[in-house]
This record gives sequence, C-alpha cells and structure tokens, in this order.
Amino acid sequence: MKLRDLAGILPVEGTASADLEVTGISSDSRQVKPGVVFFALAGTKADGATYATDAAQRGAAAIVAGSTIAGLPVPVLAVDDPRLALALSAARYFGKQPETMVAVTGTSGKTSVAAFTRQIWEQAGYAAASIGTTGVVAPGRNEYGSLTTPDPVALHQLLKELADAGVTHASMEASSHGLDQRRLDGVKLAAGGFTNLGRDHMDYHPTVEDYHRAKLRLFDSLLPKGAPAVIFADDPWSAPTIQAAHAAGLDVLTVGRHGDFLKLKRVEHERHRQRAEVEAGGVLYEVDLPLAGDFQISNALVSAGLAISTGTPVAKALMALEKLKGAPGRLDLVGTTTNGAPVYVDYAHKPDALENVLASVRPFTTGRVIVVFGCGGDRDRGKRPIMGEIATRLADVVIVTDDNPRSEVPETIRAAILAAAPGAIEIGDRRRAIHEAVAMLHAGDTLIVAGKGHEEGQTIGTETLHFSDHEEVRAALRERAA
Repeated sequence: MKLRDLAGILPVEGTASADLEVTGISSDSRQVKPGVVFFALAGTKADGATYATDAAQRGAAAIVAGSTIAGLPVPVLAVDDPRLALALSAARYFGKQPETMVAVTGTSGKTSVAAFTRQIWEQAGYAAASIGTTGVVAPGRNEYGSLTTPDPVALHQLLKELADAGVTHASMEASSHGLDQRRLDGVKLAAGGFTNLGRDHMDYHPTVEDYHRAKLRLFDSLLPKGAPAVIFADDPWSAPTIQAAHAAGLDVLTVGRHGDFLKLKRVEHERHRQRAEVEAGGVLYEVDLPLAGDFQISNALVSAGLAISTGTPVAKALMALEKLKGAPGRLDLVGTTTNGAPVYVDYAHKPDALENVLASVRPFTTGRVIVVFGCGGDRDRGKRPIMGEIATRLADVVIVTDDNPRSEVPETIRAAILAAAPGAIEIGDRRRAIHEAVAMLHAGDTLIVAGKGHEEGQTIGTETLHFSDHEEVRAALRERAA
C-alpha cells in the first residue's frame, strides 16, 4: 500500500509523501518499524505526540497527529481527530471484514449477547464468530481476551483473519470506551443492539448521561441509516435509546415484555432453565431456554433480534435459543455440594449486574442465598457502598473479599463496601472466602461468587497472579466431599 491509498482519511493528496510505501499502522511507537504510519493519540496519561520522535527514529513512514509537530525528519500529517483517522486507516489497510457484522452495547449482557448471536448463526448454518471480553470464538479458534473492544489495529487485523478463514458473520461487544475512542468507526456494521444501562465506568465518564451518550454513538454515528437497531424495551434507559435510534433514521426493533418485534408474553423460572412464550409477527413460539435468570431471557431476545434482522428465519432463531450455552463466567454453574446446593460463578462487578444475578437465583432457592464479592481498585469508588447495600438487601449471607485491588489498599476498598453492608463477613483472602462460603452451604442454599467471572488472574499492586474462581470453587467442593 502507498500512503496515497489512505487519501480521504489522511491529507496526502498532492504531497511529496504520497508515494511512500506503507508497511503497517500503529499507535504504539514501540511497534513501529520502517514504513509504518504512526498515529500520535492523546491519552489520559500521556500524549502520543511525545512518542513521535521515537517513532520517527524507528523508521516511521509518516506521523499522524492532531497538530503539526516540528523538527521531525518524516512527514507529519495533521488531522482533526487522530483516533477516527486511525480506525478508518486500519480498516482500509487490512481491507477485509466478515460480510455481516453486528455490535451490541449496554452495561450488562454484552458478552452473552455476542456469544448467543454467534451460536444462533452457527445453528442456522453460517460460519460465525464472536469478539469480546472473553476473547475470540470462531470455527477452529477459541482465544482468551482481555479487552471488551480491541484497539482498531488489532481489531481490523482480527477481522481480516476471520474473513480469510471463511467467517461470514461476526458479533462483537461495543464498550463505552471503545465507542468514545472511535475503535469501531471503521467496522461496516449491519445491525446494532442495546441491552440496558446502569452505573459503570464512572472513573472514565463524568456522569451517567455522558456514559449513555457514548453508548449512543453506536446508533447515531456508526450504523448506516435504515439499519436494524435491536433494543431491549424493559430498561429505564430503553426509551431515550429508542428515541435516539429513531432520530438517527434506524429501523428500531424492540424486544422484551414491552417489545414490538419479539414480545415476551410469559416466562416460568426453573432452577437451570426457563420456559418462555415469545410472540413474533403475530405467531406465538414456545421456547425452553437452558439458562437461569431473567436477564438471560433478555439477552437471548436481543441476540435473536440481531440474528433475525440479519437474515436468520424467525422460527430457526427462536428454536436455536433452546441449545444456547452460557458465556464463560456468566451465572456459570461450577458444581454442587453433596447435599445439592449449587455454586455459581458470575462476572457481576457493577451494581445492576450484582442485583440481577442475586434476584435471578432467589426464585429457586429454598434456603439461603450466599454471595462472595469485592470491588476492583483504581476504578469507580462510588459503586462500592451501592454494591454493599444491594448484597445485604438481596442475599442472606454476605462475604466481602478482595477483587482486583490493583494499586489501592485492599482494606480500604473492603471498608467502603462494609460501610453499607451491616452484618457482612469480611474475609480479605479471596481463596479463603470461597472455601469458607462453600463450607457453610446447607441443602437448599445457593452460593454466588461474583466479580471476576471468566478471569484467570488477580491484580495486586502491579502484579497479576494466577487466580480462577472456577478452580477455587471446584477445589472447595472436592474438600467438602472428601
């Protein structure tokens, strides 16, 4: 590729640099090699322009920045929005994407919706993939990930790999950070979904309204006019999301109890599944969803809506719900005690998610609901007492432990939770907290270990140590059975 091939994105028309050979795209100066175009992005801790000299010394073909940088031996291309230019340049450089791409946003449920949509497509006969918090899943590929929405270069390299491997359909999560930072702006989306909105990322967004506005970029900026917007209709933030999608000229398809496209008429909750009646196009379908929790019905309906709106027949999509497998760490039944008490691991690390998961197990719990959870360090501190109150209100036994304390003092985090959780038990060591919780289970009880879900590490200070809630639960169950 020549630099001129990025014309329209970068100001290269008529310049002497237009014939320069481009061998790559990067926003990390450490990854720059001869011929790479370096994008100097303004970050929260440092301005990428400070790394422009390093990039030039490493052989960058050109530097893209928000303003002119003097004294560099390579061309500097000034653009209004370097993040947008990076996303569009990465899309053009790598070129190929799966033919049908959908993205889902919201506070909770994104991982499940992306995974469910992939599974529905698979059952309909498509080569499908999902991209998100738990990694990349595609035919012959299952890779653990760390970011909900990858940076544009990694994302478009991945999309090209998937397309080259024959993947035609891909679903992905759209985080507020990813949307705000233009990571998805080069993705050619066929449809978008919205699950719900609650308190999250208040360390990044100044207000919940600002957080919602970031989510709305999926609908008012990224989806082409007339594209389907599948919106869960039963959330307090559904109405403003529907309004914004209508204003953007999208085909709004609502799902849920108040939905018009897929209307949930009735649901019966059982321990490990739910029986639902869903109306679509005037036809009533009976669905046995093999997953517990009201929120999983919501996620399944958004997923079905995305699949249907991108060409999957209604009956095939709804029948596919009966074979869904839950996303890793989402109300994941790890095992049961010898007296039949189930132990679940769930990723719930924000108020609404914790409330949803605790409420979802209450209908089939004849004994006590026990929860083990903590809060992460260097993140939204305001949610800590909120989650303490929720846990105390909805669980019978609350054990407050450490999550990922990062650079904060763990005792300080726990104290903020305990201030709103009278009667809670404090056990800082997460391993011991899990083992003691399992040991106290009686017949009829349910245990939720919340906060880390699929994660396989615990970050203390600057070090991430191997830690898996799943492994510790299984070890505790073995101990108890011995």
